[in-house]
This record gives sequence, C-alpha cells and structure tokens, in this order.
Amino acid sequence: MAELKNLLKQQIIEVLNLEDICVADIQDDDALFGDGLGLDSIDALELIVLLDKQYGIKLADPKQGKEIFASINTLAAFVEQNRTK
Repeated sequence: MAELKNLLKQQIIEVLNLEDICVADIQDDDALFGDGLGLDSIDALELIVLLDKQYGIKLADPKQGKEIFASINTLAAFVEQNRTK
C-alpha cells in the first residue's frame, strides 16, 4: 500500500503541475483540498481523469469524490479496491 501511496503522490504532483511540492511534502493523512494541499474543483476533475486513465476507475457519482479525495489514505484505499488496471 505504501508503494501505491507514493505513486499516487507522484502522479498528483505531475498531473496538477505542483512544481513546488515533492512526494515527501504530502503526508498520507493530509487533506488534499482546502487547508491541506489546497486543491480546487478543477484539480478534482484532473484527478478523476487520472483515476480513469491510470487505474480504469470511472466515478459514477461525483459526490463520491469528496470522500475519495479526502486524503492519500482514502484515495489509495479506493484505488486498491476498485482498480481494473
């Protein structure tokens, strides 16, 4: 699971062009939105595309995103349970 968390952090940094942030800066339980990484709704759309392209996961209900993208821990758990790639 730790490997998946680090991979997700790296992918988030690359997809969202977070140039001033490295993998070590993102803690597993940090909030990705709001006071944490400070991501916004446009970033959420990019993360949804990332899940589809990299892991074959399509979010049927956008309301799921709030729970799934709460932190790296919740995102990694969701990917681990739902990935098709």
